[in-house]
Amino acid sequence: MEIEQRRKHYTLFIDECGDPNLEKYDRTFPMFTLCGILVSSDKLKWLENEINGLKRELWQDESVIFHSREIRSHSRAFVNLLDATVKERFYERINEILGTEDIYVIVCCCILKEPFVERFNTGEDVYGLSLKYLIERAIFHMDDCDSGNCKLSIVVERRNPNQNQMLLKYYNGLRVTGTKWITPERLTDRIKNFKFQYKADNIIGLQVADLIAYPISRYVLNPERPNPAFQVIAKHIYTYKGARLGFKIIPH
Repeated sequence: MEIEQRRKHYTLFIDECGDPNLEKYDRTFPMFTLCGILVSSDKLKWLENEINGLKRELWQDESVIFHSREIRSHSRAFVNLLDATVKERFYERINEILGTEDIYVIVCCCILKEPFVERFNTGEDVYGLSLKYLIERAIFHMDDCDSGNCKLSIVVERRNPNQNQMLLKYYNGLRVTGTKWITPERLTDRIKNFKFQYKADNIIGLQVADLIAYPISRYVLNPERPNPAFQVIAKHIYTYKGARLGFKIIPH
């Protein structure tokens, strides 16, 4: 018990951009991104305080849920971003927060649907495939930093019951089989729990993952297009010996 208490704790918050449907999809956005941010418990409190401080400053309400699509469209709670002064302050502060060094690490997997279907098939579980990659690379990073002396909680945005059940089944399968690079024993030793949460639960980590997933997706679709948001977050992608191990594009 004493050893368990001394182990450092991380949380991997996972959200998505796009949908995992390979048969019918928006040809103007032909991809699915599963994005995770890995945060240690000692730094999560800072991140939550900063995001909540921004909510109090511009909305006077910590219960506002940051959602990338609504922010971009200035809809619902974000209609105040139509005011140029408010919008400038919002992006100034969110870039400061998300650009702060050594607070979180990004692990993400991007599925390019058209070439994926051509090479594989439409029956592939791309959500599960992406989840495996995120968990694997999160454990890599934890072991790099803490030599295995750490535990991981995984928090995934709750979807519909059938999708949640499929994902839970896939996760439980990973606990039995492991991955190509991580044994089942190592995986189960690292992971403390796996749970689903609604966006409405106001989980700051999920909101940050949501904000990050879109600029990553846009970068993959068009790396030459100006993308200042990606420039802010790119340094947080899990990198080992110069290689971006936390940034997977399938197929590539």
